[in-house]
Amino acid sequence: MNVFDIIGPVMIGPSSSHTAGAARIGHIARQLLQDEPAAAQIVLYGSFAKTYKGHGTDKALIAGILGMEPDDARLRLSPQIAREQGLEVTLSTGELAEGHPNTALLTLTGRKGGTITVRGSSIGGGNIVIDAINGMAVRISGQHPSLIVQHRDRPGVIAEVTDLLADRGVNICNFSLSRRQKGGVAVMTIEMDGGLDEALAARVRALPDVMLCVTLLP
Repeated sequence: MNVFDIIGPVMIGPSSSHTAGAARIGHIARQLLQDEPAAAQIVLYGSFAKTYKGHGTDKALIAGILGMEPDDARLRLSPQIAREQGLEVTLSTGELAEGHPNTALLTLTGRKGGTITVRGSSIGGGNIVIDAINGMAVRISGQHPSLIVQHRDRPGVIAEVTDLLADRGVNICNFSLSRRQKGGVAVMTIEMDGGLDEALAARVRALPDVMLCVTLLP
């Protein structure tokens, strides 16, 4: 734990969990979409659903989807800015059988027609965990440069990707893997200490069994 875990992040809003964390969830969802968002469906669960109006959780999520950081002074005006930019937002609440109480499910549609569904939780002090992308389990903290790699579930693919990182001297600090069935589509999430750039991502994308590779920067 460091001092920023104690005093919280630099931010606009009353709550590091409900405001700063929410903005970071929205911002990661935007990065994963890889497009300018045209529509956003937001479902809030647990504490988010009960207190979002007072804490501005909805505004923070929208701000993140628009690309704003938690300390952006425009955060309070994000619904208005979304309308001005043509971003259609729908918001609802739901029941969550299990998981963290500060959870949001975001479905974004890009201007090019692509969609992505991201589930994230704000776990305190502005820290977050993204635990599902398009229904597949992942684990992204948003604190480190990351690669999200969708690939065919074939022996050797993980080694091919991690060998590229090793060749560049990149150190992996967190790794997770998810698949629905053997031999189908799998997703690996790699968080690293640094060294991620577009050249490295391009080499990963060029691997024959990689279907999609998205970079995330903190």
